[in-house]
Amino acid sequence: MATTRPLFVAIAGNIGAGKSSLTRLLAERFTWKPYYESVEDNPYLADFYGDMLRWSFHLQIYFLANRFKSHKQIVESGTSVIQDRSIYEDAEIFARNLYEMGRMTERDYTTYVSLFHVMMAYLKPPDLMIYLRSSVDTLERQIGKRGRDFEKGIERAYLERLNGHYEDWIRRYTIGPLLIIPSDDLDFVNRPQDLDYVSALVRRALPQIEMF
Repeated sequence: MATTRPLFVAIAGNIGAGKSSLTRLLAERFTWKPYYESVEDNPYLADFYGDMLRWSFHLQIYFLANRFKSHKQIVESGTSVIQDRSIYEDAEIFARNLYEMGRMTERDYTTYVSLFHVMMAYLKPPDLMIYLRSSVDTLERQIGKRGRDFEKGIERAYLERLNGHYEDWIRRYTIGPLLIIPSDDLDFVNRPQDLDYVSALVRRALPQIEMF
């Protein structure tokens, strides 16, 4: 896709919402470079699901450092990019939720938030934030389908809390254009018409409409 300047699109959503799949499909559709969340090579994730209080701070710092690096690379790359999960979700959703659930200490949470705000001063927001809104039933079904061992112990209550934090964050998101896509009835992986529908929404939502 020819553009007058590089685009930075990010996809936000809960665990199992379909972010990685949509990142791949939109990257192929619009010839954007995909940036994926680090999951399979994450050295803390399995330990975290086994003992959240012990490993929550380590996990969140790992995610924050990797996403800050990716965000900086994206902005400086000179190419159009789509990112699987944004750096904003780390603090607004996951760290906040762990702290409120008592699975991250106040000392660790205060340190984490302080570091996050320092980082934010150096980052340019995405040109478009896409939020995949999914019910917990959909999330559980999708998580079950992909069969990752370390996700088998995720509690429904944990997903419900994350969804609540996502909705609160999205209501307050004002740093750039936002596209909310209810995804419960969509299967953009297996139904081409659903991918066409989502692609059309993205085209209309981007502020650089003439680029399409």
